[in-house]
Amino acid sequence: MTDSTLYRILFVCMGNICRSPAGENVLRHLATRAGLEEVWEIDSAGTISTHTGNPPDSRMSAAAGKRGIRMSGRARQIHASDLDRFDLILTMDNDNLADVKGLAARHGGMEAHRARIVPFCTYCESHGETEVPDPYYGGPEGFEKVLDLLEDGCAAMVRRFRETGL
Repeated sequence: MTDSTLYRILFVCMGNICRSPAGENVLRHLATRAGLEEVWEIDSAGTISTHTGNPPDSRMSAAAGKRGIRMSGRARQIHASDLDRFDLILTMDNDNLADVKGLAARHGGMEAHRARIVPFCTYCESHGETEVPDPYYGGPEGFEKVLDLLEDGCAAMVRRFRETGL
């Protein structure tokens, strides 16, 4: 498969140390199990640069590890070039959605870019939440909730991709 045939997916949260790297790694884990690792390129970014270069939050890594999901990556901030590099940008909450749409607006508008910008929870099927809550200032249950949502939506993404494409 050539690089031009990859389907590129970017997860975005605020700092890129909890939710978006978890989304990246949950989807990568499920994609590998489904044989899609050669078809999808999966990455994550944050809307702020505060944590740039940092690994995923240790609490998120521990919670994911209990589910057999290995966390990897380093935090980075989303750039305007990501709007053309990725096919699908998944935001974790309404603030992230507004920030990414604002980035697109400042760089030619939504129509000028390749990426579709979509709230991640639109893929969730077993949960009714419209946003993935930020677990950073809470306890362990917050990290578990995030992973529950991510596993739900990412499993649906794998299934939908196989059936009809995303």
